[in-house]
Amino acid sequence: MSVTMSLARFDSIELDCGRALRPVVAAYETYGEPNADRSNAILILHAFSGDAHAAGISAETGKPGWWDSMIGPGKAFDTRRYFVISSNVLGGCSGTTGPSSTNPATGRPYGSAFPPISIADMVRLQQMLTESLGIRRLLCVSGGSMGGMQALQWAVSYPDQVASVIPIASTHRHSAQQIAFNEVGRQAILADPDFNHGDYYGGRYPERGLAVARMVGHITYMSDDSMRQKFGRRRRKSRDQSDMFEVESYLRYRGGKFVNRFDANSYIAISRAMDTFDITEAGSPLEDCFGRGDARFLVLSFTSDWLYPSYQSQEIVRALRTRNRDVAYIELESNYGHDAFLLEVGEQTALIKGFLENTFQRLAA
Repeated sequence: MSVTMSLARFDSIELDCGRALRPVVAAYETYGEPNADRSNAILILHAFSGDAHAAGISAETGKPGWWDSMIGPGKAFDTRRYFVISSNVLGGCSGTTGPSSTNPATGRPYGSAFPPISIADMVRLQQMLTESLGIRRLLCVSGGSMGGMQALQWAVSYPDQVASVIPIASTHRHSAQQIAFNEVGRQAILADPDFNHGDYYGGRYPERGLAVARMVGHITYMSDDSMRQKFGRRRRKSRDQSDMFEVESYLRYRGGKFVNRFDANSYIAISRAMDTFDITEAGSPLEDCFGRGDARFLVLSFTSDWLYPSYQSQEIVRALRTRNRDVAYIELESNYGHDAFLLEVGEQTALIKGFLENTFQRLAA
């Protein structure tokens, strides 16, 4: 399945910070076909460093999507039955308006002039996109990690426009530890002498700071068990023939690859949006946030995920049950850590397929 990215252009978007972006572009891909009344539409929401290319083979790069194991014919999000949409988030660097996009006021990249964004802003742009595609109500919104945060925000901001929600390995707000890890990454970027206060476009790129930020983040995505099995204390020769641990080599490789596809300013903007996300921010109890709408929920977490531990998913489930909402919760066994939502395909597929089929049948009844 070869797919091509599309761009949706809008005159403006109002942001939570009180500023606006004019104009704004959303990059997206679609898989499968909409039915006659477009009631089979599913919005897939990517994690921190993801993009719109969630499935199939990109016509531009020839690479599979980041959730290709879950989206496609016969897969969890079965494109024989459902019309699946995936978009790059606001503030990203893969087609959607972000810090590296051209500021129409100056003709140069926004850089340090890019306004602060929120998870709610990302969802607002997604709602504009789905509306432009003629979709009045989504069958489902789903995503892991930051994608789960967006899914929850959809349920709060647009409760009448979603029939079901599947947040995976996620939270309704970051803990101090989660904020701390993101801050270390941001400080690594800010400390890079090439960062130039965020206005580095056209000059030297802050590769070292961004690579270190990715290395720190990547450690949190794995578990102690998975790192022991993958690396142990094995050593290898580096390019300069010095002795290093395999895990050191791996982290340097991941950091180096990351700087070739991601923007340092996007790292700062998106991680800050994650840290400030809190659907109880208005002071209401968590259960009150789910007081509107009738969406069904399937909440998934993983036993070895110490970045987004199961207790955070369980907080969401308790709040939903307090409101007598239709919610199912499963904690899946895995030793992959936070990356399990990308790697544990089998059980997730069975659970999601059944949940979506049941939801679709209920709507059709």
